[in-house]
Amino acid sequence: MLSSDTKHRVFATGFRAIQAIGADRWMAPTSRGLGVILTFHHVSPDAPPAFAPNRLLSITPDFLDLTLRELDARGFEVISLDAVPERLAEPDYGPPFAVLTFDDGYRDNVAHARLVLARHNAPWTLFATSAFADQTGRLWWIELERAIARLDRIRIDIGARSVDLPARSPGEKALAFDAIYRDLRGGGEAELLARIAVLCRQAGFEPGQIASELCLSWADLRDLAKDPAVTIGAHTVSHPMLAKHPEAFAAQEIAEGRARIEAALDRPVRHLSYPVGDPGSAGPREFALARMQGFATAVTTRPGHLFAGHARHLHALPRVSINGCHQTRAALGGLLSGVPFLAWNRGRRLNVA
Repeated sequence: MLSSDTKHRVFATGFRAIQAIGADRWMAPTSRGLGVILTFHHVSPDAPPAFAPNRLLSITPDFLDLTLRELDARGFEVISLDAVPERLAEPDYGPPFAVLTFDDGYRDNVAHARLVLARHNAPWTLFATSAFADQTGRLWWIELERAIARLDRIRIDIGARSVDLPARSPGEKALAFDAIYRDLRGGGEAELLARIAVLCRQAGFEPGQIASELCLSWADLRDLAKDPAVTIGAHTVSHPMLAKHPEAFAAQEIAEGRARIEAALDRPVRHLSYPVGDPGSAGPREFALARMQGFATAVTTRPGHLFAGHARHLHALPRVSINGCHQTRAALGGLLSGVPFLAWNRGRRLNVA
């Protein structure tokens, strides 16, 4: 299996090749679709340290600004998520559209992204996880990174297997993170949370402390919700990989996450983002739950652009992640053209099964 660094090098080579032959321009009318929903997480001016396995989730304010300028240069109209169903129902409307979405509810979205977005008069959606707004909840992917960053050796049991890996250098830490992340993601979420909690304590901190540092509180969200450019969406209660859990649990996470935001902000919540959002975390069962609970749209992290056929699948909408490992104009051009997704989705315009 390729390491994460190797995968990113392959992607970077592909983006440069698409740009070099101009495919991001001449293929765009066919591959681009009616529009695109972009996914962001962190926006921060801070340079990542040598060991930063979650750096793909963070971009700089300058790159966010470049993204918005590139959208404009390529003729995209930035619209709110509320407008997507109508735009998909009118395939001959005109220019392609783009929607800007930010997952989890991080403080840096307000501290750094909001200023850039306001400068461009861009509407945007923030998907809030209610346990993170409580300043609790487990941002386990960051807990895992921080634990490995502090430890010189990683000793942990995963299932019936004992893991014992060196973690002295940034390279060793990256290999340990990749190995543990891969194995834990492949199993149940209860074990994932329990094993990462063990590593947190070995590293000298308690699990569940990071949300108060990184995530917006309810007071912060109430203040943000006053901004007419901002739509607040739901991202469940505790950010679980829903498809790994019984249906009743998944339904409750979706419903309660929405209800808590509506109660705190005194406004309806019309949009849902599935945590993690890949096929192993959200599938047809979750799409049906979101539809039955009356959400106008629900978004995945399945990569792709939006086509007219998505009007019949508003609760399984794909998104395009703006990746912190690829903060280049070539990467933006490729992603906004839709060309990479022709191969990724094997020529399919819809990936909703």
